[in-house]
Formats: sequence, C-alpha cells, structure tokens
Amino acid sequence: MPTGTVEGGRVALEGRRITGAAPEHAQVIDVSGHWLVPGFVDIHNHGGGGASFSGPLDDVFKAIHTHRVHGTTTLVASTVTDDMDVLVRQAGLLSELTEQGDLAGIHFEGPFISPCRKGAHSEELLRHPDPAEVRKLIDAARGQARMVTLATELPGGLDSVRLLAAHGVIAAVGHTDATYEQTVQAIEAGATVATHLFNAMPVLGHRSPGPIAALLEDERVTVELINDGTHLHPAALELAFRHAGAGRVAFITDAMDAAGIGDGRYMLGPLEVEVSEGVARLVEGGTIAGSTLTQDRAFKRAVTIDRLPVEDVVAALSANPARLLGLHDRVGSLEPGKDADLVLLDADFDLKGVMRKGDWVVGPPLA
Repeated sequence: MPTGTVEGGRVALEGRRITGAAPEHAQVIDVSGHWLVPGFVDIHNHGGGGASFSGPLDDVFKAIHTHRVHGTTTLVASTVTDDMDVLVRQAGLLSELTEQGDLAGIHFEGPFISPCRKGAHSEELLRHPDPAEVRKLIDAARGQARMVTLATELPGGLDSVRLLAAHGVIAAVGHTDATYEQTVQAIEAGATVATHLFNAMPVLGHRSPGPIAALLEDERVTVELINDGTHLHPAALELAFRHAGAGRVAFITDAMDAAGIGDGRYMLGPLEVEVSEGVARLVEGGTIAGSTLTQDRAFKRAVTIDRLPVEDVVAALSANPARLLGLHDRVGSLEPGKDADLVLLDADFDLKGVMRKGDWVVGPPLA
C-alpha cells in the first residue's frame, strides 16, 4: 500500500476497479503467504516476444502481451532511431493503440541523440534536435507522445526541451555527451528524466562530473535504471537510490525483441543484434543493445540480490513511473478507485498471477 506493507490485508475488487469494500457475495481468493503489489509501469520498452514496437500491428500486440504476462500492466512503447518518415508512420499506429487503452503512450528514443553516445542506434540516421523535427513527431503521435530522449547539448536541444515541456511531453536527457553545466541548463529548460542513467553518457568524474551528477542532484529529475545485472554494477544502483532517493527512481526494462524468448539473432531497428546468455549486443561492434529484461525479474533481483526494501522496489516499478506519466490517479498503487492492476508474487518473489483492469492475465493461481 502507499503507506507501506500490510500483513494479512484484503484488496476488494469490483469490475475494473479497486473498491473500498468487497461487493456482496464476492468471490474470495486466498493468497496467504504471497505478496500482492500494484501492476508494473514500464516507461521505456522497445519490444519482446520476438517482436518490436517498431513493427506491424501483430508484432506490437505480441510485444505488449509478452510484458503483460510478466506483470507490466501499463506500458509505454519506445521507438528506435529510423528515418523520420518511418517514425511518423509508426507514431500513427502506436497512437491508435494508446487511444484504445492497449498502451500508455509513445517514447521516441532517437534520432535526436549524440553520435558520440549512440549506443545501439544507427549513426547515419541521427540528426540534431531541430524543434521543427521534434514537433513533427509530436504531431504524428496525436497527443499520445509521452517522452522524447534528447542529447540536449546538440544544436536545437534546449529549444526542443522547451517545446516538449510546453506540449506536456517529457524531455529526457540521454544518449548524451553533455557536460555537467550543459545538463543543468537542460534541466532548467524543462528536462525531467534521465534516460537509463549511467548508460550512454559520460562517466562520473571528479573534475568533470558530467550529466550523471547533475541528474542525480536535482529533485525535479526522475532517473531510469535498468536492473538486469548487466547494465549497472550493484554499487551504481545503490548510488542512485542513495543520492536520488527511492521516490525519484523508475525501473525500466529497455527491452528489445528477445525479452521473454531467449538467445539468438534479432533486429533492433536496422541493426542486427546477437543475444547470448541473455545479454543483447550489436553483431557489429559488440555494443550493448537494450536488454532482455522483464519487470518481474527486475523486481526479484532488486529484493533478493540488491537487498532493497520491498516498498522502495514497488515505488520504482509502479508508483514513481505512474506519477511521472500523470497516471497516478488510475494506476501505480493499491487504492480504492484505481484500476484493478495487480501482481501476485510468492514468498520467493516469483510471479504467480497478473490482473489487468479486473481480468486475470496470468492466474488466478488459487481460488
């Protein structure tokens, strides 16, 4: 619950909502010995189940379902750098699915990022964040754009941040080669998210603290973290939680097609990726290319390996990203009036049930 862990509590549901009291003649499901937590909210996800959010409609639904059965009941679809015309067309498709409630919006990661920190993005397709080009993507999303990742130090970067803020779209600092001072300027202009903090940006230096220090120190910024054991050393994870505080961390998957499937060859946009032992890397160059993470695995790792308090992990997976998206009145916590989005975990923090808007996606395991 928002107030903390409740032992032996009950959650009453009616239709699609959590209610204050159980309806008469309600079915009772006894989940003693389990954890019941809010459905997960993922604000940065490129795909899963062998499909991506840059693909056709069937692929998009496959990716949505893959993450839904792993507990992500609210999902923002992330695109990857491509030709502007391709991104505009995909924005139209994803906006329709957002309008009908299958997605929670669109995140454009690229093409407005630094070639110095491009990660798994095609360098020849990158461009400066010209506000007119950024506006083109926003318009194509028909009000469903939730976030744009920018290298704000590039020409047009700060003006684009201001444009996004004026349109109610999150400006995220990421895939950036910015200095500490440039990042402070971006935050003052309206940037409020650090795209996968520590990854695809300069390291924290004692003379050149770079973007990491600026993003961690400002209370207006939510920091994304990929907790898969590959993207971050446990000490970096602890540093982020200690310095930003549990209320400013959002766990993300940054998942690509292989999430929920396994090793093999995949495509991330126009680039070929090899997944080996669960780690995705570009075939050419070996750069880490997103993750194969699902949020239930991020939850279990955070509690059992990183030894974070359950309440902090729930906030990072549910309440914090829900608040960031402006959806905290509907999702992100177990409170009367909110959507009946629930995840059931056993005593070992393995997923046993998923409910979305009152319907079991996985389970119910016990009745």
